[in-house]
Amino acid sequence: MTGAPFTALRGQLHEAAAEFADGPDALEGVLLGLVDDVDRAVTEPLEIFPVCHHSPASALAMARRLREKQPKVVYLELCEDMAPLLTELRNCRLPVAVQAFASDIDGFPPDWAPLSVVAPITEASAEYQAIAYALDTPGVELVLVDRSSDHVFQWDARHDRADEPDAREEGGTGTALHGEAVGVEIGDLRPRFAELEEHLLRHGKVRHWSEWWHQYVEVPLGDSDHDTYRQVMFLIGSLFRRLAPGDGDRVRVDEDRERYMWTRMREHLAATGADPADCLYVCGAFHAASRVDEFGVHGDDGFEISPRTATTWQYGLIPSSNAAIEAQFGLASGSVSIAATQWTKNLKRTRVKPYRLDGQAGTKRTGTKAAATAALPAAAPPPEDRLSGFLQRPPVLDTLDETELLGWSVDIVRAARRNGYQASTADAIAVFETSILLAGMRDRAKPTPYDFQDAAVTCIEKDGVPGRRDVRRLVEIMMGGDRIGQVGYEALPPLARDVHDRLAPLELNLQQRGVRRALLDMTSRPELRACSDVLWMLRRLMPGGAARPVMGERRLGERSIQESWDLALGTHQRALIELGYEGVSLEQVLEQRLRRTAYGPQATTAEVLAAVEDATLYLGGRRLAEELGARALDVLAGERTVDGAPEVLRRVRGLLAYYRTSEPVLPPWIESFVRTGYAHYCTLLPTAFRDEDATVGQVAAMLGFLFSMEGLALSLGCDRTQLELAVAQAHPEDPAKTALLWAAQVQLGTLSRGELRARCDELLANPLVVPSYPRYLSGFVHALEPVPGLADVVVEAVSNAFGRLPDAVLLPWLPVLITTLRSNAAELAPLLIREAGRIFPARLAALDTWVPPWHGQSAAPRALPATTAPRGAALLPALPATCDALAELLGCTEEWTATHASAGTGAALLATHPATAEALAAVLTAR
Repeated sequence: MTGAPFTALRGQLHEAAAEFADGPDALEGVLLGLVDDVDRAVTEPLEIFPVCHHSPASALAMARRLREKQPKVVYLELCEDMAPLLTELRNCRLPVAVQAFASDIDGFPPDWAPLSVVAPITEASAEYQAIAYALDTPGVELVLVDRSSDHVFQWDARHDRADEPDAREEGGTGTALHGEAVGVEIGDLRPRFAELEEHLLRHGKVRHWSEWWHQYVEVPLGDSDHDTYRQVMFLIGSLFRRLAPGDGDRVRVDEDRERYMWTRMREHLAATGADPADCLYVCGAFHAASRVDEFGVHGDDGFEISPRTATTWQYGLIPSSNAAIEAQFGLASGSVSIAATQWTKNLKRTRVKPYRLDGQAGTKRTGTKAAATAALPAAAPPPEDRLSGFLQRPPVLDTLDETELLGWSVDIVRAARRNGYQASTADAIAVFETSILLAGMRDRAKPTPYDFQDAAVTCIEKDGVPGRRDVRRLVEIMMGGDRIGQVGYEALPPLARDVHDRLAPLELNLQQRGVRRALLDMTSRPELRACSDVLWMLRRLMPGGAARPVMGERRLGERSIQESWDLALGTHQRALIELGYEGVSLEQVLEQRLRRTAYGPQATTAEVLAAVEDATLYLGGRRLAEELGARALDVLAGERTVDGAPEVLRRVRGLLAYYRTSEPVLPPWIESFVRTGYAHYCTLLPTAFRDEDATVGQVAAMLGFLFSMEGLALSLGCDRTQLELAVAQAHPEDPAKTALLWAAQVQLGTLSRGELRARCDELLANPLVVPSYPRYLSGFVHALEPVPGLADVVVEAVSNAFGRLPDAVLLPWLPVLITTLRSNAAELAPLLIREAGRIFPARLAALDTWVPPWHGQSAAPRALPATTAPRGAALLPALPATCDALAELLGCTEEWTATHASAGTGAALLATHPATAEALAAVLTAR
């Protein structure tokens, strides 16, 4: 296009290209292309309004233009499926973000879930001015024309760049409000050519892009007329676009977005018959200077919009913040706060009346509807070349505002003193003078907020930071701080409103940010039990800190009568809102999540049992618990490893204890689980003993399941022979597992306690085995899980080691013993300590005469007088086989004395255990 208004500018650029590039061909294409882009955009019948995201200059120009033109249709660069949410902005306190969210996806890779798209909106943005004008002005239609949220991910090229970092990864504290959501950059305007940005920053004597934009675009365009503003923004957008690197994916997405938007606008014009002269197209300057064939109301119609996938999208408003916007869109820290301050100053200086939604939280009515009754202005005159004058005009030197700078200096010193800095009036003077000095060094007549920030850091923050905030952060707070938005009650999804309604008896303002303490006395106020149920579900569903119990607990079979909670639902409002995308009540969301966990492809038996426990704790009833219990049975049958055996044992024991005390009979699913688990772990036991990947704790948990559930399993039809065969087939090589196997044999009766003690003595007598003795002890300690009756034997094994080993062996060996027990059997150590406390003397003086009980067992039998012999004395010799078996079980090895009828090994029972002999005689006599 060769429009007349820019003929002179083209000639000047042609001469400049020939002079600076040794010929017109090298640079002429770029320079004249910029003018062509501006000419094309300016002469388009449908007025294009280029903007920069969160730019006060763009917002000011937008407010002016809307009052002058008063368009009937406003086309806005925003995801078209987010349109129904915009009316809810009046119920919020800005900044907030419009969000599209999908957890159950269909048509995208499963690892992309959940999908989230956010578009943050602040008051100091041109987009908000357009939205407020369109929604509060009768007869004005607001049309969103950008690609839908579904197309955002359809056009995502992450699968083609799997080796690169995810574009959604973010850092910093402010990103929590947006998380990993894909940001829709309304009005994106930043050079994508790294060398160009570096050149601009270096020659502009600034540190980052936000400062360059503030100094060289925001301030000059703040008082410009409409035509100058448009042409300059077209030029900047064209420059950054033409010098952008040839990234195929990024360029393709940008051009497809432009084709999409122009196609949607032409469809709307054709459907409604609207006059393009009465319309306004608000988009980023980067997209305004477009070169696609579909550009304009008379562009090509060959672009086909692909259908959306079957993914179900949920929509809502979430709170945003200045820091979240800065982190998500790569802006400098504090730049959005400075922009908000600049917006306020611009309004006060120019007396422009901005648009605000009627009823917007924190604002007053602006009389927007009355302004809409004014007559439309006359047709706009042909565009003139305002670009040449702007480019040739020397920079306007803004005069120093000493009052403003002095106020800043005093405020920062006051804030620094409150945060622990030893600042004084002298520091305020130094900050004032240094700000002016820095501005002069950077060719500025007036210090910018960034100059003032550098000066404050230089003059106040000398050696270190005494408090939580450094001076740079204090300046950001002083300039407006990290303003955090809030979504009003009316704009919340049904689930969030239901939560607030159900917690209303607490009489707390839960929408306010910060921590609120809730005290629940269910004895005096039984209605608070329902609040307690909601709070426990919130603790289960929301991130930590949203609902934290201070006093009280909820476990199987236990309910607290008093509870104390720290609640921060206002701080975690986004998490609560996103719960509303999953269902209409907390119970529904929790049930869905439990089912998703239990039926997931990677679900383990322990996870499914945890879901059963949560269903019982939070939802009550037996329907879901029994369904998930049946699922746990299926998962257990399909497992081929024992990784989750400790957790399975703990969960099953807890559930069994709960059902035995609260139910008349055990549920069928847990009986089937015990029966199947008994056979399952018997099958895996020999392999687990030999497997190097199976830890001794996991094998001990398997034995704990088999021995603790043995009575119930046998009553349900299981065969104990299967367990005996599994133990007989086990041949471990690891010392800890070997000790565990010995303990299992003792429990089954195939190994006596005397033989176990003898084996421990052999280990201590073998110098080659002594270094690995701590590992045997680790196995014995783990054996207390399935065989708690061996606690005395373990205490004896440890005591013998300390008593028999010399210091030269014991001292290097002791740290290994301590670290082994701490890392592998810390939870079983209390049982060992209690047993040691029972065996050892309680006082130090008694230690000298103390005889260990295991030594006393081998002492000579004490002879009883014939007259005082128990009546079982005659019965034991009469039944020598029974007596010998009982003696072997108790560890007695003495021979029969000559006074008894037959030889055997049970003679010591007469003197050592007279009460036992008496009881045994009574039983046999009764039979």
